[in-house]
Amino acid sequence: MLTSAKKEFITFMMSADVLRFGEFKTKSGRLTPYFVNTGNYKTGAQIATLGRFYANLIKETCSDQFDAMFGPAYKGIPLATAAAASLARDHGIDKPYFFNRKEVKDHGEGGSLVGYKPVDGDRVIIIEDVITAGTAIRETMPVLTGCAKVTVPDMFISVNRCEVGQNAGKTAVMEVYDEFGIQVHPIVTVEDIHAFLQAEGYDKDILSRMEQYMEQYCIF
Repeated sequence: MLTSAKKEFITFMMSADVLRFGEFKTKSGRLTPYFVNTGNYKTGAQIATLGRFYANLIKETCSDQFDAMFGPAYKGIPLATAAAASLARDHGIDKPYFFNRKEVKDHGEGGSLVGYKPVDGDRVIIIEDVITAGTAIRETMPVLTGCAKVTVPDMFISVNRCEVGQNAGKTAVMEVYDEFGIQVHPIVTVEDIHAFLQAEGYDKDILSRMEQYMEQYCIF
């Protein structure tokens, strides 16, 4: 259902040039007519607003029933930071967050993690941008399971592209649950975006190319 909150978020992404239309290559190698690049958020107001959307979804989904938030390098770092700040400020849920380095530091405190240090038994939630084919989460899980005996019950993303993963008939989100037991919660889905563009009378050529791509790669 296209709620007012979802409409607000889609408008926000478009105004920040984060939701873009044209021709792009996804991490999985697919050529897509629409793309979400959270790296285009670049102001304090934008990241504060983004954090609010993530925090609202986290509060609605699992409240304070987790121990820490993890933001995978690189784009997950500001997402987790902003979500943690908004959770504390707006909902009174003050939880630690941490992220990884792409390269292990060999001086100072060393290691590959920055921020909170997980301990055995922690319930960690992941804050990410988008799931397309599930490539990024398969890189992230060894980082988390290698630092402590943690469980990862939930993952929060901006957009679920609803695309088939590595196995025919299953989306990447379905595979993430099957492989890791992680429930993925998007702020919006590609269906929401398409419905919004239709309702707003957006460019018919873009809508047509979206529909062709969704027919080829998406499962609803």
